[in-house]
Amino acid sequence: MNRVLETTDAYICNSRPRRFGKSYAANMLAAYYSKGADSEMMFSDLSIGKTQDFKKYLNKYDVIHIDIQWFLANCEDKNKVVQFITKSVLDELREIYPECLVLQDGSLSDALSRVKNQTGQKFVIIIDEWDVLIRDEAQNQAVQENYINFLRGLFKGTEPTKYIALAYLTGILPIKKMKTQSALNNFDEFTMLSAGNMASYVGFTESEDACKKISSELRKGQKVV
Repeated sequence: MNRVLETTDAYICNSRPRRFGKSYAANMLAAYYSKGADSEMMFSDLSIGKTQDFKKYLNKYDVIHIDIQWFLANCEDKNKVVQFITKSVLDELREIYPECLVLQDGSLSDALSRVKNQTGQKFVIIIDEWDVLIRDEAQNQAVQENYINFLRGLFKGTEPTKYIALAYLTGILPIKKMKTQSALNNFDEFTMLSAGNMASYVGFTESEDACKKISSELRKGQKVV
């Protein structure tokens, strides 16, 4: 991740089925980058601890970690999930940057932009289960449009590149098949079958037994379960 940090490639979506460690990876990134954590001992014995830029980025960023599933489950009115998310994050930002966020209203993207302009601080934004509202509220057009506009405001355009150091999303649904594509088409998507240079982390490699078994069964024309 450090290689793409604060570049136009720092928009990443990890799309995989359930029970494949997406939330675990998101929590790991939060622990590594967050200024609110002291995680040197956690990572120092791992591969990243041996890299030259290990301490350069360790615990250097404000991390906004949003679990969409949690917000949906704890919001009494499903039509106000986005407002619930926005208020929760803004309340915490005002505690940390009261001098930057005097106003009580405004969007999350506007708040992040103001903090960056006044302090120089960039943010790591992690959204776990980004597609929950797309899946669970598929019949609620108002909720979906509100959520898509929220994502578009947070990630699209020139201004977000000024305050985002890294954006990392996890989910089940692929972006390209969703109507959110216009809001998230600046993200690079990594899946189990199309993992690119992240194959050893979010996919299968040819050296793995599972991959060899699947390839063998496909060559034999057997059904893969």
